[in-house]
Amino acid sequence: MTSRTFHLDSIRRVFPSLNHSINGQPLVYLDSAATAQKPLPVIECISDYYSGATANVHRGSHSLTATATNRFEAARKTVATFLGASEECVVWTRGATEALNLIAQSYGRQTLKPGDEILISEMEHHANIVPWQLVAEQTGAKVVKSPINTDRCTLDMRAFDVLLNEKTKIVAIGHISNVTGTRNPIETIIQKAHAHGAIVVVDGAQAVVHEEVDVAALDADFYVFSGHKLFAPAGIGALYGKAELLESMPPWHGGGKMVERVTFEGTQFSASPAKFEAGTPNVAGALALAKAIDWLNTLDKKAAEAHIATLQKQLVEGIKDIDDLSLIGLQAGASVVAFTLKGVHHSDIATLLDQQGIAVRSGHHCAHPLMDALNIKGCVRVSIALYNTQEDIERCIAAIQKACDIL
Repeated sequence: MTSRTFHLDSIRRVFPSLNHSINGQPLVYLDSAATAQKPLPVIECISDYYSGATANVHRGSHSLTATATNRFEAARKTVATFLGASEECVVWTRGATEALNLIAQSYGRQTLKPGDEILISEMEHHANIVPWQLVAEQTGAKVVKSPINTDRCTLDMRAFDVLLNEKTKIVAIGHISNVTGTRNPIETIIQKAHAHGAIVVVDGAQAVVHEEVDVAALDADFYVFSGHKLFAPAGIGALYGKAELLESMPPWHGGGKMVERVTFEGTQFSASPAKFEAGTPNVAGALALAKAIDWLNTLDKKAAEAHIATLQKQLVEGIKDIDDLSLIGLQAGASVVAFTLKGVHHSDIATLLDQQGIAVRSGHHCAHPLMDALNIKGCVRVSIALYNTQEDIERCIAAIQKACDIL
């Protein structure tokens, strides 16, 4: 096995987009929690598929389609290994959002009934709230909010324990918050939920980038993530489900590839995971996601996370004493820093940073309930990735200070 390393200069060289300028300033990209930049191995993988080996998968008998199918299924194996899962338990999706909707509309719609409860944390991304509201309307089940400790932006586990009961059939929880970087105690949550007979759906979109995930060790029932936050392209992601759950679930979409035989008298569906993958899949995306994982596996991930934690600390130290600036739910060692400035709209701050070449996110971050709990309309979020540098953070601090002076 090749030894893993972490050399920042070498890493930055494989991200061509980092060499761009915006508004006449060298780009400092600090919005990786929204989507990560793409390394050359991923870019080249996509180009290779479309320029020299394009073919559909699981269809036809010619050599190109056989090669594409083999690569496609090898990519599934790479994702399965990445999650500590079996290949038959990994379903290709367009991302975490589609995966959560699939679970809600297939598993949830066939199992939930009036009076059942779906317990969801207050800090969830909309993608892990809205699908459950839709299926609750369809089945008569009830969505129950599990509140947070607003001072620390952590899940209120005492309240969770009270709300978790025999009516709870599904617990939907984010592994790591996209706004504050809060790492939920999903190991404990899964154990508690299973003790009450509930299944647990984990949104891992922010987590798989920053920590090793072993779904078997977690005993997660479902685990989902998106490729675009993991240095892969948009439009590809994965759903892990326990084999017995996937086998019990009906297909969500109908069409080609997910059937064994179709007649007007009825349809015989393929086994899982194929029965959930109707139509021509995002072959290039699947191959590129596997390539992104292969590339990540060449890096010393502990060193990468230590580097990110150092940059986060540098940023916090540089802005914490700015007048009227409030840090939101700061989690030491996380990859994000969220803040507000009293009397100033968050988008005004982000616009002034953009004018100085600093790309950050402002708004509600697809987390309206969390914003409501914190009694704010939105905030600025700086999100750090392994390719960022101390100079990036220095420029960000200077830009924030200048923006605050102007505003």
